[in-house]
Amino acid sequence: MPFGNTHNKYKLNFKAEEEYPDLSKHNNHMAKALTLEIYKKLRDKETPSGFTLDDVIQTGVDNPGHPFIMTVGCVAGDEESYVVFKDLFDPIIQDRHGGYKPTDKHKTDLNHENLKGGDDLDPNYVLSSRVRTGRSIKGYTLPPHCSRGERRAVEKLSVEALNSLTGEFKGKYYPLKSMTEQEQQQLIDDHFLFDKPVSPLLLASGMARDWPDARGIWHNDNKSFLVWVNEEDHLRVISMEKGGNMKEVFRRFCVGLQKIEEIFKKAGHPFMWNEHLGYVLTCPSNLGTGLRGGVHVKLAHLSKHPKFEEILTRLRLQKRGTGAARTLSRGCGGWPCAAAEGEVGRPHEFWGSARATVCELQFLPLQISISTP
Repeated sequence: MPFGNTHNKYKLNFKAEEEYPDLSKHNNHMAKALTLEIYKKLRDKETPSGFTLDDVIQTGVDNPGHPFIMTVGCVAGDEESYVVFKDLFDPIIQDRHGGYKPTDKHKTDLNHENLKGGDDLDPNYVLSSRVRTGRSIKGYTLPPHCSRGERRAVEKLSVEALNSLTGEFKGKYYPLKSMTEQEQQQLIDDHFLFDKPVSPLLLASGMARDWPDARGIWHNDNKSFLVWVNEEDHLRVISMEKGGNMKEVFRRFCVGLQKIEEIFKKAGHPFMWNEHLGYVLTCPSNLGTGLRGGVHVKLAHLSKHPKFEEILTRLRLQKRGTGAARTLSRGCGGWPCAAAEGEVGRPHEFWGSARATVCELQFLPLQISISTP
């Protein structure tokens, strides 16, 4: 469970007004949505696994945010969090996902054959292409709340599932705890490795507890299909390759993801999903498809333009530097979206994120059209 005194039952001896956090200088969706009335209503509630309202909001309380960057400011500790604390989550989801109402139903489409175009992004500009998503395994609490035993059970189940893949998806799992220096350096060189979270938002959420116990990376032999285990979500599934064939990247993503999901279903642990939220993940920003598409591009001249940042903002893209292993992981969700500034003339990485209101095949063509010079 998260750091802090969020599970201190004695707080109920105090009035809600005395426990209500000071959010007067905060800029996140949680602070915008949490009123004293909502706090009064939900403060003594908890999910069946024991996740409380203060657990939900603590990361947003501890991290006020940036005046110009609206973070989410809350996390879910389990699948039931979105139900028990819906009075808080619903307005956050509606605000973050462009008016997505509590009565709306999510659409998903992982038939890669329905994607038109995207197989010939200009190689003079596009150096590599990636698509990724997160998945949560039903029957376990989420990373902000899980116990050591749960985390290890998720790892065991995930490794068994991933190691059963064959053909183009046959691969190997690398646990962080027992990784050799040679393996670690190779994964760093491949920009695959994720390391211990250092962001205050993640630390306040309890994401780094017991690090690196039961965390690891799996990838296929071709290093084009990658799964992170027990990072910010139970699973982070990534398809990637050099060049601009986003259509092939998406094909591999869809086929591999569906194979993994089928294996988990047969094991009695399907992914968390419901018709309103779509796929359930730790951060409300990733609900729905949880999909993010990215291209690593070289824009030697456009990146010098004074309106470059304005252009990215209008297109709902994020720019990141490409020198660190973490460039793959951060989106503009519950965590910081102020990406590293790449040096002028150096390649940049651009990411777009899907909202809960769109399905995968509505999202990818938009990213493809944006990526094409």
